[in-house]
Amino acid sequence: PDMSGANIKPQIIENYDGEDIRLNANLVMKVVDFPELAYFKGHTLITTDGTTLLGADDKAGVAEIMTAAEYLINHPEVAHGKIRIGFTPDEEVGRGVDFFNVGKFGAKFAYTIDGGFEGELEYENFNAASAKMVIQGRNVHPGYAKDKMINALQVAADINSLLPAWERPEHTDGYEGFYHLVGLGGSVESATIDYIIRDHDREKFELKKQYMTKVVDLLTRKYGEGVITLTLKDQYYNMREMVEPHPEVIDKAFQAMKQAGVTPIVRPIRGGTDGARLSYMGLPCPNLFTGGMNFHGKFEYCSLDTMHKAMQTILNLIQLWAK
Repeated sequence: PDMSGANIKPQIIENYDGEDIRLNANLVMKVVDFPELAYFKGHTLITTDGTTLLGADDKAGVAEIMTAAEYLINHPEVAHGKIRIGFTPDEEVGRGVDFFNVGKFGAKFAYTIDGGFEGELEYENFNAASAKMVIQGRNVHPGYAKDKMINALQVAADINSLLPAWERPEHTDGYEGFYHLVGLGGSVESATIDYIIRDHDREKFELKKQYMTKVVDLLTRKYGEGVITLTLKDQYYNMREMVEPHPEVIDKAFQAMKQAGVTPIVRPIRGGTDGARLSYMGLPCPNLFTGGMNFHGKFEYCSLDTMHKAMQTILNLIQLWAK
């Protein structure tokens, strides 16, 4: 829902010169705003026309997997073991593997092809939860509201003010977690306020959820019982503890990238992936790069050169696992 994906009109820029890219008459993607563009000088880039997202997340991964599969079909001399390929819908709303049958899939290990920058290898991600608060206010004519009115919107504002401002997405990076306000709406009579809670560290993640509960408890003492109803729901957990016991999964990914001329970059995912849930379902599943950048918006773009390297990394992995 962040940006329309209808009627996408991709633009292809061959031998990108490293300068600002004009997406349309009114919109320019500037290197000063997106400094990673400098890395792609000389690449063939695929961009949006500035009116939709591109959909590289994760059409790029699908294209790379299918191109690798096509290569294997056309080159039967390439040695490999049993290969399983799966595509999961609804990953962006956290339901991608709700009906994924790991046993039927029939693999011991897997890789999601859903990363971004060239060389990304990710086997750590956020622990994630959602928090939804329904606020029941009491609407009274404002001229006669003293000691009677409970303004649901003001209660929502109180909730947000009690969460640490420095633990918002716009002020965090690396391993720092956050509370992210993603929805707020209503009236004096009733309102809802929605957050997502994220942290790589499981203990800090649990503390964040406890703090959210304490905020609600405090404001319940202020406004009374039944005014705020909190629903906390865990969404997924950090895959690291499921992947680390199997170092060969990471070692082979390193080797496959290097064989493709790619420098591996190990970094935590500041988001989620179906690989995290699959790892907890018994299928250790780190995440590999695709070449897509600036996902989910009109400044999204993808490097065709990096896509080729991602495809080659897949083929290298297949052959390494055959040994």
